Formats: sequence, structure tokens, C-alpha cells
Amino acid sequence: MPDRVHAIILAAGQGTRMKSARPKVLHAVGGKPMLGHVLDAATDAGIGQSHLVLGHGAEQVRAWLETRPGAVPQAVIQAQQLGTAHAVGQALPAVPDTALVVVLYGDVPLISAATVQALIEAAQDGLALLTVTLDEPRGYGRILRDTAGRVTGIVEEKDASDAQRQIREVNTGLIAAPARRLRRWLAHVGNDNANREYYLTDVVGLAARDGVAIRTLQAASAAEVEGVNDPLQLARAERLYQRRQTERLQRDGLYLADPARFDLRGQLHIGRDVQIDIGCVIEGTVTLGDNVRIGPYCILRDVEVAAGTRIEAHSLLDDCRVGPGCVIGPYARLRPGTELGRDVHIGNFVELKKTTVGDGSKANHLAYLGDAVIGARVNVGAGVITCNYDGAHKFTTTIGDDAFIGTDSQLVAPVSIGRGAYIAAGSTIAKDAPDDQLTINRARDQRSLPGWKRPRKT
Repeated sequence: MPDRVHAIILAAGQGTRMKSARPKVLHAVGGKPMLGHVLDAATDAGIGQSHLVLGHGAEQVRAWLETRPGAVPQAVIQAQQLGTAHAVGQALPAVPDTALVVVLYGDVPLISAATVQALIEAAQDGLALLTVTLDEPRGYGRILRDTAGRVTGIVEEKDASDAQRQIREVNTGLIAAPARRLRRWLAHVGNDNANREYYLTDVVGLAARDGVAIRTLQAASAAEVEGVNDPLQLARAERLYQRRQTERLQRDGLYLADPARFDLRGQLHIGRDVQIDIGCVIEGTVTLGDNVRIGPYCILRDVEVAAGTRIEAHSLLDDCRVGPGCVIGPYARLRPGTELGRDVHIGNFVELKKTTVGDGSKANHLAYLGDAVIGARVNVGAGVITCNYDGAHKFTTTIGDDAFIGTDSQLVAPVSIGRGAYIAAGSTIAKDAPDDQLTINRARDQRSLPGWKRPRKT
């Protein structure tokens, strides 16, 4: 089935109500462009080939497609926006007659793979369309049925009679049909309607006239098929998406202090007894081992955190690896390339970049450690920095096991601090410090100047 099912995804609209220079389908839900969600649903449903119909902002969409993993879907340009039937017709020449076509929309990000699969199965011997029943159907095309309940067509609201506007079953726009039949029906679609557009919905009436079986499926919820046309609807889709993710994670055993104050913008893999406090954001791919505790207002991006680690409030971890039993934060920042061993303590206002820290080492407050290799059981005092950048190149600082780096010291890379070395507070170390010795480098000429006047603003 996957090789013979093709998706045509309509993504040509300008999205003027978004009031943005970015194409509408590239606006994100859960950290991923809406079009990405639709493409993923098609892939997860087993669809072998997707075709995109692009228009406004096509070059931006193409540029984004090049960044996605896997095969790049085929794309065609709809130069004139003449309606949904016209849009589908632009992509149909690339679809073989033997294929089954599923029409999806790039601005309907919450559609599930299960719904797409059900639509495919329902269309195996005819036409299938996805409908939803709304208490307030205003603005939607109505599903027309005969006295036996068979679908006879779809009427857009602008073209509907007063009686037809009372119908609550509405069209979602998602259909599936054999390519050869869809091609024939599209050739007979006209634009004799209030908008002077070629409606894809007209193929339903043509199918009924041909005596083709028309099957309808009800969407699991109205939210699943709701399109996004403005920032308000985008925010609503975001909340619905986040609720879907938190419910799944909670069923998997995640403890969330408040699901309404948690945002997942990627993938989260959890062990047992993981707890996350309020206001946390997960981006990229994050793995949390057993008994990990995340304090409030933390951001984790592409991070692996081993069992038993505690991350305190307002910490930012980005593209790093954290060993078991660590304590991080509050207000700590771990930048890309950081790797922590077992039982490491990284305290408040400590920043690490491209640095490995051995088991049991500590930097408890107010330090910057960049491009460093730090051994086990090292104590880094407050105000310590590695001077790793000369304005053009980065250099490495190496600190041996059991070293002690005194408060307010500067380690001017490239430099090595020996095993068991002790660096006196306030030292500027520009030469290698030997093992097991005290190294001190500070100005000894301390003077007080009588009669000195404090500078004052004029």
C-alpha cells in the first residue's frame, strides 16, 4: 500500500491574517512548522510519496524542506490562487493513475496519522471524505445527503440555502480517491459559485452522479481538523497540541506539577519517577533517566540527563550530557559540548561551554569554564574563569584530578593545572602549574593613597 498512496498537501495560501512575512505553513506548533506536522502524519500513515502545492513564500518553504531529514517531497507552484480543485490539479500530473490520492492541508497541523490511515482504507473502492459535526457550523461547507443518508454533494456556505445552512455535518476538506477518477472529476469542476473558484468539494457531487461509493468518516474531534489562519488560532492549536503531549507523557509515568505550564517542542524520553516543575520547556531530543528532578522554569534542549540528577530552577542546558547524581543550578547554563561525570555540582551563575567535568568535581557559583578538560574531585572557586579566546582562536585549559582553583582566579589558556595543584585566590595563571604545589601569582604592592578624591559626576 505505501508505494501506491500519494498525498497532495495544499500549502500555497498567503495567510494574510497571520500578518507575517513568513509563509503561514512555516509557523510553528510545538516547535515544528505546521507543514512538518502534516508531512509527518502522512509518513506515519504509510504514504509513500507526498506532493506539495506551493505559492506565496515558496522559496522559504523549499529552503526549510532542505533542512528536514529524509527525502524531500515533490513540489509544484500554484501561480494563481484559483481554488482548491485548481491546486490539486497542479500536483496531479506527477501522480500515476494506479495511485490512491489523499488530499491534506499544510495549515491543519493536528491531523493524526490514524485518521489519515482510516481515510485511505475507506477510499479503497471509491471516494472517502472526512467530516465533523459542529454545534456552530458557520463558515463551513455542508454535507448534503439524500433521504437514504447517502452523500450527494457539498455546498459552500455562501452558496447554501437557509435550510442547508441548518446542517451541522460539515466538510473538513480532507478527501481520498483513486487518482484516475480524481483526474476525470477535476476536469469537470467549474467555477460557477459566489467566489468564482474551482472547489475541490465539487468532485463529491460528480462522484455521486457517477454512482461511485462515497464513504464519510467523522474526525475524532473538531480540534484535529481545525485550520490555522491567524495568531489566535495558532495559539489555540499550540495549547491543544501541548495538552495531547502532556496526556501521553503522563500516561507514560511523567509527573508534571502543572500540565498547563509545560511545553514540549521536540521529543522527550523518560525513565521512571521523573518529575518536572512548572514553566519548563523541552526542545529537540531530551532524555531523562530514572528519578531525575527538574525545577521550575528550566529549558532543556538536546540533552541527556542520567539517573538521580537534580536540575534546579531557571537553568538552561543546551546540547550537553549530564552524568548520574549531579546537582545543577539554580541559574546555571550548560552550553553545547559540555559533558558532566558522576556527582558533579554546577551551582548558581556558572556557565560551561565545550567542557568535560570529571566525577565529584564542583563549581558552585559565579564561574565561566569554556574549552576545558577538568578532572575528578576538582574544586573551582567563585569568580574563576578560563580565558579561552584571544579574539581569533579558542584554546584549552586542562585541570588535573584533585586540583583546587582559588576564588577569582584567571586561567589563561592554553594552560595545564597539575594533579593536586592548588591555585591561590586572585591568581592569574598563564603558565602550567605543577602537581601538588601551591601556585600564586598576584600583585604584592598594595598601597593606600592619602588625599585621594572619589570621582563625581559633573
